[in-house]
Amino acid sequence: MRMLVTGATGFLGKKLALRLHNLGYEVTAIGRNTEIGSGLERAGITFIPCSLEDKAAIASVCKDKDYVFHSGALSSPWGKYRDFYLSNVIGTKNVIEGSKHAAVKRLIHVSTPSLYFYYNERQNVKETDSLPRTFVNHYAHTKYLAEQEVDAAHREGFPVITIRPRALFGPGDNAILPRLIKVCEKGMFPKIGGDEVLIDLTYIENVVDALLLCMDSPTYTLGQKYNITNGVRVNLYSVIETVMHRLGREFRYKHISFRKAFMIANVLELLSKTILFGKEPLLTKYTVSVLSKSQTLDIEKATTELGYLPRVSIEEGIQHFVEWWNAHGHYETKII
Repeated sequence: MRMLVTGATGFLGKKLALRLHNLGYEVTAIGRNTEIGSGLERAGITFIPCSLEDKAAIASVCKDKDYVFHSGALSSPWGKYRDFYLSNVIGTKNVIEGSKHAAVKRLIHVSTPSLYFYYNERQNVKETDSLPRTFVNHYAHTKYLAEQEVDAAHREGFPVITIRPRALFGPGDNAILPRLIKVCEKGMFPKIGGDEVLIDLTYIENVVDALLLCMDSPTYTLGQKYNITNGVRVNLYSVIETVMHRLGREFRYKHISFRKAFMIANVLELLSKTILFGKEPLLTKYTVSVLSKSQTLDIEKATTELGYLPRVSIEEGIQHFVEWWNAHGHYETKII
């Protein structure tokens, strides 16, 4: 069978493309990073440099595919709304249209649980729980709009499934744990609010497992959305301490109240928007909320309907990450 993976030069897309290839599928991968794309080609995967906003190019790569995995997106806590809209909304519309014309068996869409939260504390959030009136940033807002496009396609009878994976980590991670490590390496890490900040992490290969389950899941799962995590709540600061201990690094905490941190972030964002030409602030309100508010998901729906069970534990995942980071992560990883 022939597979298309969008966003294949990103963390999740690359892992998915390689897994599909190793399972014997014919894989076409698209993305913008030609260096990572060359590595996929060396592994035996067809790589095509492609922008999600290019409707004709997307239609072309969708042609003759059996399954389309849409993991491509602009993911960042800061940036211009227009850029997010083009990549996440228009890009998703193009993938849907291309998949329709190609009559693919299923389109499997990767969304985000970021759309659940608005600088607040929420635990055990289910897929059917209410969403905030205002989204926390442009990324969350445009991913919500992208989901609406997917929902519209389902109402028209097109076979689609959406997953919402939370906080992906593991070997190859270029965002979550590397960002935390970089801050700790400066000798001081901000501890905002209290000591108990419960979060979800999801080992990267567990997310790939969930995507593969969506290929053959029962027909009643079509049109549904599924939270994906490791199913275990962990303390954010305990995770940081564990990672740094295993890396043999020392650091200290700098305690700061939530109110003060949020106020500082608000001022920095205002300065960025008014006099710094949109440059990303050193601290955003989104980052403050992530570091200080417990935010966890309920994955019972994915467990019962998809048969999803995390194979790799948080403990194992951290060890895999540390071994990779010690080997070459801190040399090759670009913090983005």
